[in-house]
Order: sequence, then C-alpha cells, then structure tokens
Amino acid sequence: MYPRALPLGLFALIAAITLMSVTGIERVESQRDAARLSTQVISTAAGLERRANASSAYLRAGAALLSTMDEIPAADFRRFVSELRLDSSNRVGDGIGWAKVVRPGEEDAFDLMLAGGSETDPSDIRSNDAPPRLHPRPTGEQPYAVPVTFLQPDTERNRRAIGFNLYSDPVRRAAMLGAEREMRPTASGRVVLAQEISVNEPGFLIFMPVYEAGPRSQSGRGGRQLKGFIYSPFNARDFLNSALEMERPADFGVHLYEGEFATPDKLMATTGENAGGATASSPLTIAGHAYLLVISQATPTGLIGRGLSGLSLATLIFGLLVACLLMIVVRMLTQQAMENEATLAWFEEQASIRNSLTRELNHRVKNTLANVLSIIALTRRRATDINDFANGLDGRIRALSATHDLLTQSDWGVTPVRSVIDAELLPYASGGDHRVVIEGPDVELAPNDALSLGLAIHELATNAGKYGSLSTPGGSLSVKWELISKTLVRVTWLERGGPPVSPQRSRGFGTDLIERVVAHELGNPVELVFDAEGVRCQLCVAVRQPREFSLRAGA
Repeated sequence: MYPRALPLGLFALIAAITLMSVTGIERVESQRDAARLSTQVISTAAGLERRANASSAYLRAGAALLSTMDEIPAADFRRFVSELRLDSSNRVGDGIGWAKVVRPGEEDAFDLMLAGGSETDPSDIRSNDAPPRLHPRPTGEQPYAVPVTFLQPDTERNRRAIGFNLYSDPVRRAAMLGAEREMRPTASGRVVLAQEISVNEPGFLIFMPVYEAGPRSQSGRGGRQLKGFIYSPFNARDFLNSALEMERPADFGVHLYEGEFATPDKLMATTGENAGGATASSPLTIAGHAYLLVISQATPTGLIGRGLSGLSLATLIFGLLVACLLMIVVRMLTQQAMENEATLAWFEEQASIRNSLTRELNHRVKNTLANVLSIIALTRRRATDINDFANGLDGRIRALSATHDLLTQSDWGVTPVRSVIDAELLPYASGGDHRVVIEGPDVELAPNDALSLGLAIHELATNAGKYGSLSTPGGSLSVKWELISKTLVRVTWLERGGPPVSPQRSRGFGTDLIERVVAHELGNPVELVFDAEGVRCQLCVAVRQPREFSLRAGA
C-alpha cells in the first residue's frame, strides 16, 4: 500500500539493528579490555609478591644459619650466598648483605676489620682504592651503628655500599626497628641505595634480624643480644621488571608506588610508554610494607582507535549493504560474548590458582625451614667442633635438596619410591667392589612423605658408607619395598658382608633422626636393628591418593 515507505522502512530497520549490533560489539570490546587490564595487574602483583616472598625465605634461612655462628667470616658468608646461585636465579634483588651491630667504642675495630684486620681474609682487601670505613660516624643519638659489612655478589657496584651506616638513615632505621620488633623480614620505605652513585633511582631494602644463639623467653627474644641484620637491597625498577619478564604487553604502562595512594612523590618505578587510558590498581604487601601497583592501558591511536573498532566498522558497512548479514553478525556477537565469558572465568580460575600456589609455597617454605632448623639444632648438639657441625649439616641439607629436585621435576606431585632411593644411593650404586640391590613395585609417594623417606635413606647410606657394608669390598646392600596394603608400603633396608656391628655402640644423630623425626613425619614407627651381621631397618610409608595433597586434583 505504501511502496515508497517500504524501502525507507527496511533501511531504517536495518540501520537500527546495525547500530544496536555495533553498540554491543563496542561494549564487549570494552569488557574484554577491562578484563585484560585486570588480569595483567593481578598477574604482575602476584609476580612481585612471589619474588618478595622468595627473598624473605632466603633471609629467614640466612638468619637461622648466622645465629649459630660466633664469628661470621667473609669466606663463610660468601660461600653461603654462592650456594643460593644468585647469578643464575637472581631472586634476591641486588644480592644479600650482612650488617653487624657496632656499639660505641667499636668503630675503630670495625674499620680495622674492613681494612684487613683479624676478622677478614687478607685476600679480600682491595689494593686499587682506599679501604672502606664506617660512614657516617655515629653521633651518639643512636645506641649503635649498623654498617654494611659484607654484600654479595662481590661486584664493583656493591662494594660502594661497604661501611655505610644503615642505622643513620631514618627510613632504613624504622624498617630495622620493625624487623627487630616483629622478628620477621621487614621492608623499608622509599630510599636510594648506597651503591647508587650515577643515578638517583629509588629502591628499598628487606631486613631480617640476627641474634646471638640462646634460649628465648616468652617475649620472643629473651636476653639474647642483637648481632646484626641480614638484608637484601632492591632497585625498584629492576624489581618491577623482574615480574614482567614473561609477559610485558607493549600497550600497558606499569607503575609501582610506596604506600596506599598513587602520588608522584611516592613513585618507586615505572615502565611502558604511551599509557594514558583506563587504569587498574592492586595493593601489595611486601615484607610487611604497603605498596600500590597501577597498570594503565595505552591511549588509543590511529583512525580506528579514535573511533570504531575494526569489527564494528565492518558490521556497520556490511549491515547497511546486505540485510542477510544481520543474522550472521548477531550470531557472531553471541558467540564472541560466550567466549569472552569463558575467558573471564578462566582468568578468575587462574588468579585463584596463583593465590593458592602462593599460599602453598609459603606453607612449604615454612615447613622446609622448620626441618632445616631442627637439623641444625640436632647437629649442633651432636657436633664436637665446627668442622664436624658443618660437614654433618652439609650432607643433610644436600639430601633435602636432592629430594626437592625430584619433587620440582614432578611439579610437587607424586614421586616414585625408586626415584627417591636411586637419588640417595647414586654415589654407591656404581661401585664395583660391593653389591647394591634395589627392588620393588611402582609406588608413588606424596611430597612430604618423599622428603622424609629421602632423609632416612640418606642417613642409612651415610652410616653404611662409613661403618657398614658399603665401607668394605665385598659388602652388599639390599633395599626392597612392597605394598602391605592399598595405603601402606614397607621399605626394608638390609646390610650384609660389612664390618661386625658392635653391640656396645653409642646412639648417634642419625639414629635419633630416623627413630624420632622421620618416624613422626611418616606417622608410622621405624624398626632399626643393629645386628652383628649388619644394619636392618624397616619403614612404613603411607600411600595417599593425589586428591589428598594436590591443589589441582579436582580441576
């Protein structure tokens, strides 16, 4: 009835539907960009916290070790830091340093030590420049000075900080007092590191107090005297870049601020260019200190960036030309919306997994440090001198390290019994003057049970290599295991052909470690018999289902 109005009506209908489609596409694009920005800030914040937690774990371990030493020679400290392999992993900022407490009247003795006195190795003295001194000198307003004594790795840049009195700076002093009060790693505020000369880049430090060895009171410190602080300095820009090594989109700007607000005077580091679009922020807590991470999206540029996106422009053109494209566009929008929802759900799941892994990492690091502290305490009570203490501690820490390597290869999942035993008996299995038999079915253990079994096998192997069947030619060792039920495996250690075992032998640390610590960790008693023909030991280890200890078992 209205032939002229029909084309106009169809055009108006197609135009309206096309405009609605374009609006939906732009909304989905905006949501996708917001989700991408949120995911980026979450992943970057998690990376920074993981790096800070790893540094704090190293400092806790270092404090536990240094507290057992009456003197801290440069060579021993260098060896401790070298074992951390900072050059390859670079997980502790600019290195690890030791700053001893220098009380009034001890300043000259400290300068003498830095210049090559009795407390240092003469080979460490630099001949090309003047020896470092304590600076700035204490003015009497503070009870003591805390100068940088050692800083590893030993680079030209780190040597500039030797002798600097950390306690003279109020920001560093507040962090040290907080660490001493809380008895845990504590980060400082915004400072310029002492080793920075040519640049004025901000940074921060993480301090961990070290006390003289002795009993604690109910307050936590008792009458123990503060020896100093083990610490890690961080250049803020390098610290931020370390979290962006794996993923650094070119259209994002990343900014790290001290405190809870993004003000220019609190800016620690920034990276990225042309970032002036939408922003997302996430608060951080690094070693007890508050920081704020802000990530901004790049300002759109170009013809399409200033107007419609490419998909919207194509939809507008083809929607106005052909009516049949309308259904295709609607279907495409629906499918894209579903994919974006699935992507958002995946991002949320990944963020949850990252948080769970971070909590699990903290838990496992604390458990490992507790085991290390127990081994240090027991070894110290049994040791007759410092060499005996160091040798015994070295072997047991290496045993834990070997089993940790197996657990890392399996992503902290199940670990075969054979792999644990092979790793500990590798030095003895290749010898031609004795016989080693390792037999048993394929049984896999949970991470904590594998650690305890590896520690027990190490102690038994060390005893056999020193006094048992592996110490003489012709001796034999049999290690067999069998499933005695669906949830329990029995491991039998049997030595024959070695020197006769004396019935009057005294109990050693290894015996106490196996019968007390290992038995407690495994949750089953350990049968350890010293027959005249050789040692016989039986351990029962629980066989648990992966869902009992795996984070992603239900995924």
